[in-house]
Amino acid sequence: MSGNAIGYARVSTRGQSLDSQVDALVAAGAVRVFQEYASGATQARARWKECLDYLQPGNVLTVADLTRLGRSTADLADIVTVLGQRGIGFRSLAEPWLDTTSAHGKLIFDMFASLAEYERSRLSERTKAGLVAAKARGRLGGRPRTMTPSKTEAARQLRRQGKTLKETAQILSVSVSSLTRALSRPDVVEVLH
Repeated sequence: MSGNAIGYARVSTRGQSLDSQVDALVAAGAVRVFQEYASGATQARARWKECLDYLQPGNVLTVADLTRLGRSTADLADIVTVLGQRGIGFRSLAEPWLDTTSAHGKLIFDMFASLAEYERSRLSERTKAGLVAAKARGRLGGRPRTMTPSKTEAARQLRRQGKTLKETAQILSVSVSSLTRALSRPDVVEVLH
């Protein structure tokens, strides 16, 4: 392995221990280990961000196993690709075939990344096919509007009573932007101020 090994260890909750991961990373030569207590499902991981900011070209990010780093195959492929573009290697102790500092590991990662790209493409195709099928049945995709026709009518009445946009939005438990969009639709004529 070339360069300084920098470790990243993560568990989902404070009740879990990072000891086994940290011990394995130090034994593998990590000169620094970033330790995090956060769910892998969230992207808001403060120590992960610190780790990314700390990494320099020539470093090798090392994890105890792949599940500690990303949420999905595509997510992992994206992370390792970005690291590679920055001149940073990647190594997973539990998956010895994944060590981008070796020719063999790089080849395996490239196949791994190709599978992730295939997974993203298939998901996109399935989503598009589902939207076409739903549209053929008269359904539109997307999230339902927060401003239903009855809420829009209530908003009109509140505005006629002199309520501001902010007051009206609070009364109806919607955002000001949702309220403004609903009142700006062609079927709604009102002066917004």
